[in-house]
This record gives sequence, C-alpha cells and structure tokens, in this order.
Amino acid sequence: MLADRYPFYLANRPRRPNEDLPVVDKFSGEVVTRVALSSAADVEEAIAAAVRATEPMRKLPPHARQAVLEHCVRRFQERAEELAGILCIEAGKPLRDARGEVTRLIETFKAAAEEAVRGGGEVLNLEVSARAEGYRGFTRRVPVGPVSLITPFNFPLNLVAHKVAPAIAAGCPFILKPSDRTPVSAMVLAEVLAETNLPEGAFSVVTPRLADIGPLIEDERLKLLSFTGSEKVGWELKARAGRKKVVLELGGNAACVVDKEPGAPLDAIADRVALGAFFQSGQSCISVQRVLVHTTHYEALKEKLVARARALRAGNPRDEATTLGPMIDEPAARRLEGWIQSAVARGARVLTGGGRQGALLEATVLEGVPTDEPLHTEEAFGPVVLLESFESFTDALRRVNAGRFGLQAGLFTNDLSRAMRAWDDLEVGGVVVGDVPSFRVDTMPYGGVKSSGLGREGVKYAIEDMTEIRLLVLKQGPARED
Repeated sequence: MLADRYPFYLANRPRRPNEDLPVVDKFSGEVVTRVALSSAADVEEAIAAAVRATEPMRKLPPHARQAVLEHCVRRFQERAEELAGILCIEAGKPLRDARGEVTRLIETFKAAAEEAVRGGGEVLNLEVSARAEGYRGFTRRVPVGPVSLITPFNFPLNLVAHKVAPAIAAGCPFILKPSDRTPVSAMVLAEVLAETNLPEGAFSVVTPRLADIGPLIEDERLKLLSFTGSEKVGWELKARAGRKKVVLELGGNAACVVDKEPGAPLDAIADRVALGAFFQSGQSCISVQRVLVHTTHYEALKEKLVARARALRAGNPRDEATTLGPMIDEPAARRLEGWIQSAVARGARVLTGGGRQGALLEATVLEGVPTDEPLHTEEAFGPVVLLESFESFTDALRRVNAGRFGLQAGLFTNDLSRAMRAWDDLEVGGVVVGDVPSFRVDTMPYGGVKSSGLGREGVKYAIEDMTEIRLLVLKQGPARED
C-alpha cells in the first residue's frame, strides 16, 4: 500500500534529498515509510518559483484550470482504494471513514472544476446621481497571487483539497505545508498534480521543520495565508502574517441541542449524535462535544447514546469491522484521559468508556462535568461527549454561547420559530437544524467566529478569498452616427 519512501515536491517536481521524516502507523506505532524533509533553502526556492509562476497562472485560461482539476478527479477515482488505505495507516482512520474522506476529496475537486469556468463579475449601475450620468462600472475577479497553505493531520486529503483545489481554480500558485504526522496523502495528491500541464512553479508541497516555516507566514511575496489547525497557533500566525490576507479555520467545542419537541425519533437522534461524537475518534473541529437535552428526553436519550457508544468496535483501522480507531498518537490520548480524570475528580460521572490503551481511547460519555473543566471549555478533539439537561430553550442557547468557540451548532426541533431564533442568537458560523453540528457539505460556506477562526472555506468562498476585484469605470460619450 505504501511506498518505501516519498519525495516532497518543489516547483512541480519531486525532490528526494533525504529520508528524514518518518511516518508512523497510528495503530501499531511502527515507522512504515519515510518522506523527504525540506530545508530552509527549499522553502525559499518554492516561494521564488511561485512568484515566477504568478503571471503564467494568471494567464492560464479557465478551461485549462478546469482540465487540471478534472484530471485530478479521474485519477483520485482510479486510486480511491489506495488513498483510503494510506489514510487508514498514516491517520488511523477506520476504512469506512477513510473511504468517506476520499469521496469528499473527489467532490471538492469536482466543485472546484465547475467554479473554475464560472468566473465572477458584474455590471454596476453608477448613475446614482447627476454627476455620474453616462458612467458604467464593470468588475471581474483576478488571482491575488502566490498563496501559502498549511493543513492539519485530521483530514489529510480533504482539508488539503479545500485549499489546493480553489487555488488552482482561482489561478493562484501555491505552496502547501501538510502536517508532518500525515504527509503521504498530500504527496500522492502532488504526484497527481505533477501529471498535469500546470506552469512550472505553480505548486510546491514542502515538509520543512517548524524552525524553517517562517517565510511561509511572513514573506510579503505571498499574498494569502490559509491555515487550518489549533486556536493558539492560528492566532499566532495571523499576528506574524503582516499585510497579507489570512483565513483561519481553528478549533471548536460544538454543542447540539435536543429540544422538547425534537422533530425526530430519539433513536435517530442518538444515531446521529453518536456518529458526530465518535466519527474518526472525535478528531474533527465540529465533532459533537456537548449535548444539551430537554429534561423530557434526557434519561431516554442518555440510555440510547450510552448503548451506541458501547457498541462501537475499537481496534485496527484496517479491519473492516472497526468503527473506532486510535487517536493521532498516545500523547493526545493521554491528554484527553487526563481531562476525563480531572472532571471525575470534581464530581463528573463516566457513563461509559474512559479507558485507554496506547493511542486508543474508549468512546466516552459523561454527565455532570463542571463548566470550568477543560472538557467543557476547551476543544476535546477526541471520542468524548458530555450530556447535560435543560428546561428553558433560552437557557440552552445561552449555554451554547457561553464558551469562546463558535464554529457550528446543531439543533433538533420541529419548531420553526425556535430554529430561526437559534440562527439569530447563536454565536456560531453555522446552525444545523435537524442534525448534528458535524454535518458539512464541501460547497457550503464553512467557518467560525470568535476563537474558531476568520473567513470561510467551501470551494466558491475560498476562491473569493483567493481573488480580488478589479474595477473598470467607463464614461460613455454621445452615440456616433453611422
């Protein structure tokens, strides 16, 4: 499934100067392959190549950008099982989850291919006063120039796709730095891009040490920085980014409210909450972390959710029967285990789970977690969900808003007025009614507010960030006679 070693890519071409970046099987803990490590000089060369490619990429016709993206779609379809297997090994995803991510990778590139030829512009009515009579305005979108893309470990293909595909569609040369925990997926994507006729320097996928990534953040030749990762790191990078555009997709602490009249059977709600909480071991920014249940349904839903958590099969993600794989590494699992123990020491009750074996943390359901405990205030980023009851819908919304994160929230209700009120009052980037906050379609404007980030992803919206408006004002003279 995996090659013995992988290159990084600099100006569209593979480079193999060393084998210094080990890649670990997240279930076994064994080194299974190695990727070439980029140097500080490689980063500088990648930026210079992207700058040289700015004009050729700007002049690449939309249909040619579309052809590149469509080639990627075909090749990803042909290599779908290979890509799923890579995710299974380097990210620890159960095969079902890995195949789902490959499907989303393909959908994201398809959407970008469609957007690549749509362009964007409008005719403006400038005759808003007497002094502007005879003037017309026109706008079009042009690429911002070279962009810097930094992605995390939890979706090594799809989060890369959400940055790379729009960059190609927009006509922006890019430099991608994937997570050093999961670099192989990005290198396979780069291998596919290298099969296309993108201008030289249009893309680089580099793997520098942390000490060498400064230029990707600070260099003013790069016109946009798009980062997905932790809250702390994201805001630090923004402070260093200077005058360039910055898009941040950061952490979450997603809540789901189950109203008195939820509009769906409790069994269906329990199925969705369990999926949202434990899918890929909870390592998603919109994983369900808090569930607020009306007192009418609290005990019944608690029983159903606990049963579903206990039914998950933990183990080797390459086993088709596995539904709960390891967290990204043992330190991450130990961190979350410590948070559970801290909450229990202060009176929280573990309804199921809480145990750990290496990087495998059991699917865990708790209640009574103090609101100032890390499990309640921070991003768990693991297979843990907290239950609490409420009587007042107003109070439930207040509790959802109480934290500093604001990515997405879920709401089960059959009351349209309450759905609209949640949309008005919740301080989140998106409200999902009739489902959990973990729902995402790759074309929707996804992103958060407060400490959860800045800007929106989703193919169309990412393209808007990677382009800028160019205005033409035309003064019309009197019509000429034939």
